[in-house]
Amino acid sequence: VQLQASGGGLVQAGGSLRLSCAASGRTFSRYGMGWFRQAPGKEREFVGSIRWSGTRTYYADSVKGRYTISRDNAKNTVYLQMNRLKPEDTAVYYCAAAAGGGTYSDTEQYDYWGQGTQVTVSS
Repeated sequence: VQLQASGGGLVQAGGSLRLSCAASGRTFSRYGMGWFRQAPGKEREFVGSIRWSGTRTYYADSVKGRYTISRDNAKNTVYLQMNRLKPEDTAVYYCAAAAGGGTYSDTEQYDYWGQGTQVTVSS
């Protein structure tokens, strides 16, 4: 599975962005998908994840209520809708695919990673 994240950019605090992660391969629908982020000088941290079927999602406390993950298995794409953005959301955002199919928060549960897309939130 190859993953390509897009949709990052510069936005003012309080604004919104939608990230997309397009996957290659016919087995995309079997993978649990996750979003992570990494700010300069910090470790990569979990943002949210979605079950292979799309029926279950899981979010980090820091983004709960502001971010929404969804997926379109027909388009081999997972989305991250980010609302009410804060300067502390600034990071490179990565999508990842887990063969286990579930909603995981541990980076070690993921088998494939995209290249990342930069999100910058100005105050």
